[in-house]
Amino acid sequence: MQWLQPPVVRDAEVLTRLPDAFRRHDRDNAWSLANRGGASVDSFLEGPVWADGHLWVTDIPYGRVFRVSMGGDWKLVAEFDGEPNGMKRMADGSFLMTDYRHGLMRLDANTGIVTPFLERRNSERFRGVNDLTFDAAGNLYFTDQGQSGLHDPTGRVYRLAPDGRLDILIDNAPSPNGLVLSPDEKVLYVAMTRGNCVWRVPLQADGSVSKVGQFFTSYGPSGPDGLAMRADGFLLVANPGLGYVWVLNHRAEPVEVIRTPVGASLTNLCFGGADGKLLLMTESTTGSILCAEMPERGAPVHAR
Repeated sequence: MQWLQPPVVRDAEVLTRLPDAFRRHDRDNAWSLANRGGASVDSFLEGPVWADGHLWVTDIPYGRVFRVSMGGDWKLVAEFDGEPNGMKRMADGSFLMTDYRHGLMRLDANTGIVTPFLERRNSERFRGVNDLTFDAAGNLYFTDQGQSGLHDPTGRVYRLAPDGRLDILIDNAPSPNGLVLSPDEKVLYVAMTRGNCVWRVPLQADGSVSKVGQFFTSYGPSGPDGLAMRADGFLLVANPGLGYVWVLNHRAEPVEVIRTPVGASLTNLCFGGADGKLLLMTESTTGSILCAEMPERGAPVHAR
């Protein structure tokens, strides 16, 4: 009988931290009151994207987007009345963001101007969109998490086609969060934070989904958040409650665990660097960017 080998465990490195000049200490922040028990937060970094030789990240409670150099220089690109979370680069150079308050928003990276992209569906507001990803054909997949959970498994996963058609793929999700496609784009993986697991969503040729199953089960106070895919098909799962990144093989077996050396909320991740093998991660309680070299490149990240 073949037994699972214990995963390799290593610590990430701190690449840089949000400078003190950008740290806020506003009292009664609305996002903190709803999501952090009213605790004082000076930032909460999310949505990492590698573009133009820099890392771009969002700051949820203060509606900000930063551009970070590998030398540790931070530039405030945008600040607006929103709560941006997930972010992806568009083909025209702008960024598309999931914003909890406003829906899908577009950021002009040159001017810092944020404008609506998709605020409502059939005149109804979203519950609270969280993360997004594109496929090679330009379809946009995004999660509508809101405050759903095991007590209220009504989170949704949407697909927005290039022609504007919006389909609900899943409507019974306990807190859908990060999502990523397999390299062949036949499977969509979706993190279910409050279900403490990752779902495997087979995509059918006619656009429907079928035989959705639970691919990976975690544990702890806060489950899987951001997801990333390696070119070899290994799935990387940011697990904030543990401060881990799980590196899973094709059977969902953890082959490696990357730990944060600071804080306790490793929220999201992406691949970057000159060769595409540098894993970049957001640690949100300390406002830190972490990094770790990987043996394989990240899978291609598409835009539209």
